[in-house]
Amino acid sequence: MLIRFFNLLSRCPLWLLQLGGSALGVGIWLGSPRHRRQLRENAGRVGLSRYQRWLAILHTGRMVAELPRLWLGEPMPFEWSGVDLLHAAVQRQDRICLLTPHMGCFEMCAQGYAQTFAHPALGDAAKPITVLYRPSRQATLQQLVHRGRERSGMFAAPATLSGVKQLIKALKGAQTVGLLPDQVPPDGMGVWAPFLGQPAYTMTLAGRLAREADTVLMMWGERLPWGRGFRLHVAKPVGVLPADPEGAAAMVNAWVEQTIQACPEQYLWGYDRFKGPRRP
Repeated sequence: MLIRFFNLLSRCPLWLLQLGGSALGVGIWLGSPRHRRQLRENAGRVGLSRYQRWLAILHTGRMVAELPRLWLGEPMPFEWSGVDLLHAAVQRQDRICLLTPHMGCFEMCAQGYAQTFAHPALGDAAKPITVLYRPSRQATLQQLVHRGRERSGMFAAPATLSGVKQLIKALKGAQTVGLLPDQVPPDGMGVWAPFLGQPAYTMTLAGRLAREADTVLMMWGERLPWGRGFRLHVAKPVGVLPADPEGAAAMVNAWVEQTIQACPEQYLWGYDRFKGPRRP
């Protein structure tokens, strides 16, 4: 039933999905005291204005409403900003690590990369991407997630020990890997490091992959107004990555903070970034 519903929504134009998503965002805000508290606390850490907070509420719903089209529908319209950094790294056959925070349409980042740099028409020049994701506990939803994240030139690795090995193997094979560095990892797979002035349990995997990569880039998908699609931003992070896990985690968090400054209203402030780790 869920798959049929997603299939139906995947045929809708993007502007309509985002319009419905805006209403969904308001509904989540009104119906979930926990979500309201979480968004207020997180947004307050960076001093968002009331207008920016309301935009963040709308963008939260839009992020959810876009999923059927992203996973099952026609390709989304997008444009690039800073793509020269990626072009140069791909041409050098670098081992590339893309760090994509919970910002804008982060699902679109891997798809846009795959359509541009891993298309079969490129032949031997195609450079696939493997992305890390957290498997859903619901079998039907997990089927949808896997279907949406496994496509031509794009592979999905679950956030498990086998998935981490898959990611490392892809990077060592001079492919591209992508992950959300601000996702709270399972217990034993992270360290406590500062983020927005507060201790946050932070994955060590992002720092490890960044150290092994030839090129590390921040990437996020800006949601353009009126259903026009997305602008995929690519930027080189500022700062040297320390060798120790704690220092590396702190630097990765600093990179995420730098990225958030570009468009704070599109960051997922309702995400419980400061919660304790879950058991694997």
